[in-house]
Parts: sequence; structure tokens; C-alpha cells
Amino acid sequence: MQKEYYLIDKSVLPEIFSKVIEAKRLLQTGQCKTVNDAAKTVQISRSVFYKYKDSVHVFVEKDKQNIITIILYLSDEIGSLSRVLNLISSVGANILTINQNVPMNGIAPVSISFVTSGMNLQLEELFSQMERLSGVISVKPVAKERG
Repeated sequence: MQKEYYLIDKSVLPEIFSKVIEAKRLLQTGQCKTVNDAAKTVQISRSVFYKYKDSVHVFVEKDKQNIITIILYLSDEIGSLSRVLNLISSVGANILTINQNVPMNGIAPVSISFVTSGMNLQLEELFSQMERLSGVISVKPVAKERG
């Protein structure tokens, strides 16, 4: 039998479904170590958790997340990548992927993809600040998409 899915506003569902979602989040984040702990925390039984855990999921609107991928060329020195990552995080961007190649001739190519929707700075200003960081040779945006 093929599964059929519905997208339903949370406000019309019984509270039990929200509690199952919360219990799953507590387990995923490590805030609770066991199903028993998570179920107790959100005040549901373990049997209710197991009954619904594979059928109840959070819907995430990916098109609200703007994702950009950049290529950086960094000098092969301690802390170059760390400074870039700290800057990206400090402006409210969420880093998704980091790929760094082995440095050749003292230069390491790095690609970083991150979500820009939570940023408190314009991209152009972020790139400008990146280029001023010690160890950054160049910054090139290569792809911008709506997740």
C-alpha cells in the first residue's frame, strides 16, 4: 500500500503530535538520552511516542532559506579557515558544508555553503570583511539558490 501524506496546520491537531515532535527534537539534540526521558519531559507515554514517531514530522519551508556557495583561496597558515568560519557565524549565517583541498604552493582552495536568511549583514559587506581577514587571498561567490 502506498503512503499518502497531508500537510496540516499544527493548530488543528491534537497536542499529542506536537509533544511527539518535541520528544524527537530532545533526542536528536541530546538534551534527553533515552526515549523514556524524552517522553517524561514532554509528558507522554513511551507507547504514544513509539506509535507516532515515524509518522509525525516537522515541515520545513526550504524556499525561505537562501543558500550561497563561495570559493575562497586561503594561504596555508594556521587559523585562516577558522577566522573565515567565525566571521560567517558571527553575522548569523548557518554553515552547511565546508570542503577544503590540500594546499598547493601555499594556497588552499576552500568551498563553503551557508544559509544567508538569518544574516544581519549584506553579502557584499560580508565578502569585503572576509577579504580583509589575515590569510584570505580571494573570495568568489559561485552559486546562490533558494533551498
